[in-house]
Amino acid sequence: MPIRRKATEAGVLQPSELELFGRVFEQLKRDGQSPEARDAIASRIIANYMAGVVDEAELVSLSRQPLGR
Repeated sequence: MPIRRKATEAGVLQPSELELFGRVFEQLKRDGQSPEARDAIASRIIANYMAGVVDEAELVSLSRQPLGR
């Protein structure tokens, strides 16, 4: 699953954080998405979390949008 690989790359995380990422990822992924699209979702989830977004609903909402640069 892309979210676990991306989370591992991000550093040491608690099991509860991985569970949160998994729940959010399951809500955002779509059937037929390319591996690249799923990787992008996983990256957005982790980036938003690392930026301080810890509420699950807010993480889902923000991770639907591309990362601002």
